[in-house]
Amino acid sequence: MRFKLYLKNAVLLTAGGFVLRLLGMAFRVYIAGYLGSEGMGLYQLILAVYGVFIALSSAGINVASTRLAAQSLARGRGMAQTLWGLVGAAACLGTAAMLAQFALAPVVARWALHDMRAELGLRVLAPSLPFLAVAGALRGCFLARRRVGPNILAQLAEQAVRMLVAAMALALLAGWGAGYACAAVLIGNTVSEACSCLLMACFAGREPAFRPRPSDPVQGFARRELWAIALPVGGNRLLVSILQAVESSLIPMCLTLHLGQRGEAVAQYGALKGMALPLIFFPFSVLSAMSGLLMPEITRAHTRKDKTAEARLIDTTMRTAGLFSAVAGAGLILFGEPLATLVYREEAVGLYVSLLGWVAPFMYLESMVDGILKGLGEQLATFRYAVLDSGVRILAAVLLVPRYGALGFLGMMAISNLMTCLLNTARMLRCTRMRPRPGAWLLVPAAVAGLGALATLATRQVVSSGMAGLVAQLAVFGAGAGVPAVFLFVKNRDLVRQVRHRHTGTGPVRTP
Repeated sequence: MRFKLYLKNAVLLTAGGFVLRLLGMAFRVYIAGYLGSEGMGLYQLILAVYGVFIALSSAGINVASTRLAAQSLARGRGMAQTLWGLVGAAACLGTAAMLAQFALAPVVARWALHDMRAELGLRVLAPSLPFLAVAGALRGCFLARRRVGPNILAQLAEQAVRMLVAAMALALLAGWGAGYACAAVLIGNTVSEACSCLLMACFAGREPAFRPRPSDPVQGFARRELWAIALPVGGNRLLVSILQAVESSLIPMCLTLHLGQRGEAVAQYGALKGMALPLIFFPFSVLSAMSGLLMPEITRAHTRKDKTAEARLIDTTMRTAGLFSAVAGAGLILFGEPLATLVYREEAVGLYVSLLGWVAPFMYLESMVDGILKGLGEQLATFRYAVLDSGVRILAAVLLVPRYGALGFLGMMAISNLMTCLLNTARMLRCTRMRPRPGAWLLVPAAVAGLGALATLATRQVVSSGMAGLVAQLAVFGAGAGVPAVFLFVKNRDLVRQVRHRHTGTGPVRTP
């Protein structure tokens, strides 16, 4: 029964994540038409600073809510006190972050972003932070409860409200300049976060597992348990977000040194960060759904010291993630340029997507391993690696971007993601005492992606270069790489056996 629930959740999260990514991409294309490359660059600079205050308000609470709620269930406790304790902590942190962002907006716009047009956008975003923090805490509790439906519905409603409100605001304010156009888009963010939080609260009020019971403890968790998780994770995200904001402000400056014009530099930054990277991360919706489901499962296995279940979950995750990442990376390399040109009508964005396709598999794998480490309670390790990664990115930006421009930015991305992927994977292997499986995790996926790529390159020699030829190439790639990938995924029965063993007690299963 629980295995069927897991599969149902996986399907819901994957489908919901894909729809959200699709809506998000459509929204990006829509606002890019209003903002242009330079406006997208300003928009990304504002979001980089906003990420700092998101980390301050909710990063640690989001992870803590999933882990503490999962621990409450594993210990046979009720969830009511845990949930409302997390909501209270999230509300306090979110309110503090809101006040800080609103007060610091002019200082940050002038001295950090070097663009006073960003002040209005930062102030418009500030009221969203308490809602975002509380909604994150509620989502974590629903994930621990193995209920993903409320999360998906709330996020779909959030995206719909964001797009509707932003479209209405853009129609009124877009003609006033890039600063007001960005603020119009960000009004949609604030309103949508409030709607999402209220909807999550309604779902929580109707959830029987979240209602108080006579047997509930006075407190769902000890404060030291909360801060032992929230402070390292929140500190990690806060420091990394600050470093990322520094990086984001440095790149336009370094591009200005290379190009000689600030406006052109911000436009190129917008094409890279605001247009190319969202396309790169569009396929990741499938893996992010798996990560969100597996983290509570890995936490449960780790809490019970069930090394067999823990190893099987991790091995299955790595094999599936490796297979998907290799195929997605090959697809981006082969089709990134024509698809990005079709979507954005800018050839430069297509070139960036094709080049970043070589780095995309390491981006995806690094994100998955990071989720595994958090499920194992290795927040301090991810903190150290993230700080090192940000330091390397800033150094690479200063050294490479002024000399090589956009190619220097792409080189910085490659160095950063490869290093972080290797460090996180090595840490995962050390703390679980698992042996690496390069064949199953990397070589077989690369071979499958190579089959699809070779078939596609052969097809390009005999088909036209128009839309019909592109469709034919996509079909050949889907058959050449997709069919073997599905076969390997179906053949991978480790997760099925692990879950059945855990819930039916059919006997021990050897760790691979």
